[in-house]
Amino acid sequence: MRWWGWGDPAHPPVLPAHALDFLRETVGVATHPRPPVALEQVRLAAPVLSESTTAALREIVGAEGVRDDHAERVVHAAGKGYPDLVRLRAGLPEGAPDAVVRPGDREQLRAVLDRCAQASVAVVPWGGGTSVVGGVAPLRGEHAAVIALDMGRMARILELDRISRTVTVQAGIRAPALERALVPSGFTLGHFPQSFEYVSLGGCAATRSAGQASSGYGRIEQMVLGLHFAAPAGEIELAPVPANAAGPELRRLLIGSEGTLGVIDELTLRVRPAPRERVYEGVFFADFAAGVEALRELAQQRAYPDVARLSDEAETRMSLALAGAGGVKGRLGRAYVGLRGYGEGCLAILGFEGEAEEVAARRKRTLDLARRGGGLAVGRSPGEAWRKGRFSAPYLRDELLTQGVMVETLETATRWSNVRALHRAVATAIADALAAEGTPGLVMCHVSHLYETGASLYFTFIARQRDGAELEQWAAVKGAASRAIVAGGGTITHHHAVGRDHAPWLEDEIGHEGVAALRALKGELDPAGIMNPGKLLP
Repeated sequence: MRWWGWGDPAHPPVLPAHALDFLRETVGVATHPRPPVALEQVRLAAPVLSESTTAALREIVGAEGVRDDHAERVVHAAGKGYPDLVRLRAGLPEGAPDAVVRPGDREQLRAVLDRCAQASVAVVPWGGGTSVVGGVAPLRGEHAAVIALDMGRMARILELDRISRTVTVQAGIRAPALERALVPSGFTLGHFPQSFEYVSLGGCAATRSAGQASSGYGRIEQMVLGLHFAAPAGEIELAPVPANAAGPELRRLLIGSEGTLGVIDELTLRVRPAPRERVYEGVFFADFAAGVEALRELAQQRAYPDVARLSDEAETRMSLALAGAGGVKGRLGRAYVGLRGYGEGCLAILGFEGEAEEVAARRKRTLDLARRGGGLAVGRSPGEAWRKGRFSAPYLRDELLTQGVMVETLETATRWSNVRALHRAVATAIADALAAEGTPGLVMCHVSHLYETGASLYFTFIARQRDGAELEQWAAVKGAASRAIVAGGGTITHHHAVGRDHAPWLEDEIGHEGVAALRALKGELDPAGIMNPGKLLP
């Protein structure tokens, strides 16, 4: 991955000319492009890990398993949130690990944690480095030094149980590698977050990730049956049983612990037969309210598509503008939508995966309900376009930053009865905060991840960056949005996790005693407080 942005350097970000013109006219762009500095220009403080600790770690994991060169430290200096990228591109990361340590097995991991606890060295677990909420920031807290604990060497598939439909893996395995390995057996995990290309499965579990097809396949915590957890105080092993009543569910407590209690190093996951048929298509609704009501009906009638995304009016306009003219077929499609009275409406993407006969039956029932709710089916072109570009947004963000454009996302979830009110409140808070910064922008949202009782709201906002005050601008808008979410009855995060950015609002969500309970658990499992300081807990 690029050290300053997203994705393979061989995959350059591309912003079409018509898209750049649209941004220039709506929010404004920089007078001149602002590329990232060269790697050698990134400023890092000298590493402070003691020679004795460095030598001990090398003895545990081997000489190649400990790196403290400039490039490795820069790569592990931050995740992929907006503040991370602004700092990295300027060559001024907030900090960097004093070393990157890569254990190769469970015994080495145990020894690394023991040594770091003895030497008061903070440990930041590192999977794919894709956190957008400061979850892998190399904070040392009160400790002498900090390491990035890169789990990339612990990435093997340990067992595939075809009868039970489970797979056991080391937690460092990346999602694409697991999917490729499952192909010959005809299975899929079905977990496809936007960060799919780089995430590790351990990182997904540690942050309670939700894939784009979670309405069909479920969230990651629904896929994890068992796990092994290495904490500084000792080991926890939870057998992969389908269900149990053995007290409070410890598995769910460790999933979502964000590296603050220890490290998930092994997982047993539910898999499903790989789909033979995939159908993704578009449905227009006259307005956001009609679309929300239609999705609620789908969820409560259990007519779930595997993927369901309803863009509000602003996001629909933006998507169409960035797509360009789209050729004769695209122009005819837009004319048809306009003639039917949906020209200013909202686009939903509905995706179905499975056996052909099953997909056909589910698709018919879902579209029938959508039409009853006022939906206009417009065929597969919008759905296939979305599926083709489903992982492209982070690449686009890199190019927008080069053009001096701020682009950020945040998400929440709430009950159906509150979806529209929360949508208005958060969108207004973001728009007002951008205007107060002197950078009025575009605020967009889509509904996704459907549940019988509610859904997720995923906001994107775009504005011209404030020169020299990019981070202050971001903090003002992020704070306004978070306060609106808490006041409006939403969760502070649906699937991005808490990390550093959302920690100030955790107590609003789980209460003082809830935070105290988590602190007590941390005190038991991580008595020296070395695990991922500054994250999750306020």
